Amino acid sequence: MGGRDLKDPFLSVYGHVTVDQIISIDEFLPPGITADALSKKTTLGGTGPNIAVAAAKLGCPTALCAFIGPDFPSAYLRFMEDSGLIMDEVVTLEGQETSTCVIINDRQLTTRVFFYQGPQGHADELGVRLTGMASRSRKVHFCTGQPSYYISLMRELSGGPEMALDPAQEVHHVWNADLVREAMPMADSLFCNELEAETICRYLGLDSILDAPTSMVVTTNGDKGSVARIGDEIVNIPLVKAERAVDVTGAGDNYRAGFYSALHHGYDVPEALVIASSVASFAVEAVGALTNTPSWDAAVARAEPYMREIA
Repeated sequence: MGGRDLKDPFLSVYGHVTVDQIISIDEFLPPGITADALSKKTTLGGTGPNIAVAAAKLGCPTALCAFIGPDFPSAYLRFMEDSGLIMDEVVTLEGQETSTCVIINDRQLTTRVFFYQGPQGHADELGVRLTGMASRSRKVHFCTGQPSYYISLMRELSGGPEMALDPAQEVHHVWNADLVREAMPMADSLFCNELEAETICRYLGLDSILDAPTSMVVTTNGDKGSVARIGDEIVNIPLVKAERAVDVTGAGDNYRAGFYSALHHGYDVPEALVIASSVASFAVEAVGALTNTPSWDAAVARAEPYMREIA
C-alpha cells in the first residue's frame, strides 16, 4: 500500500451519519394509545460516527467516509473534528437531508427504531466515489448504507486494505440474499449480532454463522458475550460487565471501535475482542452512543481481568 504519512488512517468507516432522537417511556402501549415520554435526548448517531468517533477517541487514526446534508448541526461537525477524526471524506450535499433516527426505549430497555436513510441510503445516485481514505487504510469497515454502492467500492478496493462487512440491522430489509452473496467473497471479516446472524445464515444457507466464508466472523450475543471464529479457531469472548445499564444504543458500534483500536495499539485479535467488550460496557452506562467513550487506559484496565478467560 506504499508509504503512510500522518494523515493516513489505520481505519476507514462507511456508515450513516445520523441525528438521533432517543426517547424513554415506561412501556409500549397498544396502538392508538399515547405513551408519555419520560425523557428525550438529541445526539449525534449513526453507525458511521458511532464507530469512527469512538475509535478516534481511543487513539486509532480513523477516517469517516459518509454523506450529510446542509441541515447537519454544526456542533456535531465540531464534535467529530475535536475527536481527532479524519474528515476529508465527510461530504455535505446540497438538496439532501441528513439521516435521522428515532429510538424509543422502555424501562426494560426494549428498543423500537424508526429510521430515515438520507443520502447514504441512495449513494449510487450521487456520483461521488469515496475511496481516497480507504485506499490508504489498513482496515476498512462497511456498515449501514446502500449495499450496491458499498459492493462497488469493495470491488474498487479489492487487493488493498482488509475489509469487514457489517450490514447491521439493515441486513433484514435493505440487504438481500443476492447482495450478501455478492459482497461476502470480497470481505475479510464479518460482524453481526444474533438476530443478524440468523438472517445471514438464511441468505447463505448456513447452519451456523461461524461457517460464513470469511477469514474471521464475530457475532455478539448480548449478555452472553460474543463468539469469534479466527481462521479455524473458535474463541468465546466474555462479557465485560458495566457498572450500570442505562441505554444500549450504540453498544455494538463501540465494540467495533474498541476492536480496531486495540489492533492499532498492537493487541492480537482475541485480546482486541475483549477490549472491544470493555469499550461497549462503558457505552451502555449513559444515554447516547458517544456520551461515555472511555479513555484508552480505562478501556484496557477494565478488560484486563477478563483476558485470562481467553488464555
